[in-house]
Amino acid sequence: MEPTTIEAACGPIQGREKEGALLFAGIPYAHPPVGELRFKAPRPLGKFATPYSALKFGPAAPQLSGTGLTDSASVRWDEDCLTLNISAPIAVADADDQGGRAVLVWIHGGGYATGQGAIPWYNGNRFAKNQDIVAVSINYRLGALGFADMSALGDEFATSSVNGTLDQIAALTWVRNNIAAFGGDPNRITIAGESAGGFSVATLLGCEVTKGLFQRAILQSGAAHHTLPKAAAERVTEAFLRHLGQDNAVGALAASADDILAAQKATMTEFASEVGIKNKLGTAVSPFYPAHGTALLPESPLQAIRRGVGAEVAIVTGSNTDETTLWSYGEVDEEKVAQTAASSGAEAALNEYRKNRPDATNAEILTAMTSDHMFRIPSIRLLEARASHTQDNWAYQFDWESRGFGGKLGATHSLEIPFMFDNLDRAGVDIFLGPGDLPQALATTMHQAWADFIKHGDPGWPRYELGMRTTQFFDETCHLVNDPAGSEREAWEGVR
Repeated sequence: MEPTTIEAACGPIQGREKEGALLFAGIPYAHPPVGELRFKAPRPLGKFATPYSALKFGPAAPQLSGTGLTDSASVRWDEDCLTLNISAPIAVADADDQGGRAVLVWIHGGGYATGQGAIPWYNGNRFAKNQDIVAVSINYRLGALGFADMSALGDEFATSSVNGTLDQIAALTWVRNNIAAFGGDPNRITIAGESAGGFSVATLLGCEVTKGLFQRAILQSGAAHHTLPKAAAERVTEAFLRHLGQDNAVGALAASADDILAAQKATMTEFASEVGIKNKLGTAVSPFYPAHGTALLPESPLQAIRRGVGAEVAIVTGSNTDETTLWSYGEVDEEKVAQTAASSGAEAALNEYRKNRPDATNAEILTAMTSDHMFRIPSIRLLEARASHTQDNWAYQFDWESRGFGGKLGATHSLEIPFMFDNLDRAGVDIFLGPGDLPQALATTMHQAWADFIKHGDPGWPRYELGMRTTQFFDETCHLVNDPAGSEREAWEGVR
């Protein structure tokens, strides 16, 4: 089949038909951040002189495989990683197509250390084919290459602790300037992401410079608490350079990507902590996250949002009931539960969980408490921060329990992704779903709600207002709950 060529503002781009939609894969949106551009802000590309062949996905950002359920496989990576992928309806290829479609831009998760836009779970085909939405997924710099503070090298490196975020902004700028050629409306863009992708969405929401780049936002298991103070980012970089065997940042310019990844891993190990317990930085935020106290983020995203930044953007935000089952706790006894609560000053919250769940095991109490601390409560804080500035806020909770792994995961972290993309048949999803009938009805419902929000700005349930705190629960039977687990929510008041 002949490639399909689109004439975009950036020049001609060739894609192909796949699964009943058009796919344009591996499109560069900025100069490769290699050589003298390492640790510098992304640079815009010139116009393609000849048709760019966007027929295969580009490499991921440099990363090490992990030992978890979602990051154990190694991936093809390269420092030349600043690319994006577009799924568009077939009709876009017609000369008389009117365009003007809503656009979804997906930002992948992975703790700012792993992941890529080409993961099958993120395949935007069903949004394009069934919902007439243009779906985009992006890559951005990760780990030390995206977030180490190399400002000591000079003014050109002043942005280094937020370069991964600037990559995301560069991708959104490219989308705004070019998406009309792919049938999209540059004034109807929704950004969305899960975990670190959700953190990224919140960070972009709290950036003054992103105003106008997107009109809606979906934050899945991620909110506005996940940036590092600049002083903490500087401590991380000091440790990184020590592990790299360098006295100063100059050596990092010439180091191999493999050596950088090894030093990054050693740094992350140095500052590691158990789930829900503050690390040596005095925060639950991991090393190599975006830094606030910088030109891009003068204050934390949550503080900016409390001032009204991003109020013109409508949001849907929520979390999964059993987020932290995805990570291993080892043996859980009362002492471990108490230690975790004390680390965050959440002793009163722990008492509330124990009172409300008298038959729960220590592991179940720890899961409930850490899932709330890391994901549900930050999501609520985001909604509260926006409440006095806009009514365009919606909340959800994903409550469908995995049948895999003997039912131990429950409604775990990331489980909602294949449902909202309508990708239950993609590689690896079956392991998390477990045995039994495919829960397609729930995927259809959730996918439609996301599509309705992306296209119309309303997911189909009541807004989140502080009086009622109405939340949509997604399960075998979807239902609304006002102020779910309200006494536990209240017990986190004043706790960071």
